[in-house]
Amino acid sequence: MKQKGQLHCAVVQGLDFTEVEINWGRLDFHGAVFLGCTFPNEVTADILLNKGAVVFPNLPNLPYETYRSRLYTRDELMAGWSEKEDRSLDKRIYDHFVKKGKSKANILESLAQRLHDHAIDDGVRDLLGGRIEAGGVKKVVGIMGGHSTGRDDESFEKVVRVARALSQKGYFIASGGGPGIMEAANLGAWLVNVSDSVVGEVLDILKATPYFASKGYQQSALSVLDMVPDGGSSLSVPTWFYGHEPSNLFSTHIAKYFSNSIREDGLLAIATHGVIYAPGSAGTTQEIFMDATQNHYITFDEISPMVFLGEKRYTEETMLYPCLKQLAEGRDYADYLFCSDDVEAAVSFIEKHPPKQIQK
Repeated sequence: MKQKGQLHCAVVQGLDFTEVEINWGRLDFHGAVFLGCTFPNEVTADILLNKGAVVFPNLPNLPYETYRSRLYTRDELMAGWSEKEDRSLDKRIYDHFVKKGKSKANILESLAQRLHDHAIDDGVRDLLGGRIEAGGVKKVVGIMGGHSTGRDDESFEKVVRVARALSQKGYFIASGGGPGIMEAANLGAWLVNVSDSVVGEVLDILKATPYFASKGYQQSALSVLDMVPDGGSSLSVPTWFYGHEPSNLFSTHIAKYFSNSIREDGLLAIATHGVIYAPGSAGTTQEIFMDATQNHYITFDEISPMVFLGEKRYTEETMLYPCLKQLAEGRDYADYLFCSDDVEAAVSFIEKHPPKQIQK
């Protein structure tokens, strides 16, 4: 928007103009695009179209906003939830998604879902570009691992401590947004400013309800938030595609998608300062090879570290680490692969291996 007070070629998303005094007759909005905006009664679509604007209207009968101007928060997604019944926005969107056939949705529903996910993409760019909160451009480290890992598992605590240490050093943690290792990642970022003893107390509270199917699972997380009400910032990137697993409550920004393929590829793409892999199953294995492909073919003109936090899992049980070492032989990212059980060593490797620009 080059001229003050004009909308020429601007893109305006999700704004309500009904309470704003604007002289629409004097505005130049030729080439402007309005996505899901609300206008005063006297400003009709015909007026906007005749002056050269493009108007994307709100789509009816949806439990979600197609043109979101922001990412989700835990309070927004949890609204309506209680210990007796889950009537949260998160659950209502999931139920609608299932009812409409997920990937077999009709053309209008499919369009709405893509518009929603496009808006989420835009929200992620705003956040990581430093336009949402203080601190400037984010140095993103992704943390992946098993969604079914219990809160009482050794890997859960390790990831909490890795994420906390990285957050203290100025990195920004991103996870897949669900339970297990994903929750541990966002929890570690949330606990960035507390003492080691408080970290121990928090872990003890959560161990009593180790799995997301455990009775009292959400309540124990809420009790931790009561205990530590002001935590560090992080991002979670969950999906409705895999069912109604609860989005973990420790991320400050939630980029929830309908499309799992866009979500997974995007999560790996934004983790420009590396990805840490705790033990996981098929989903984690898929993410490892997707990440390796981005490094192998230098998809985004740079390479970044891949850290495997679990020597037995990745060198003996699955052989994934030696497989990748062999695949990377002779390529730049060979030096960006690391496997260890040690929290400090994993953090140090990330620090010593910033993203490296590669000329193709």
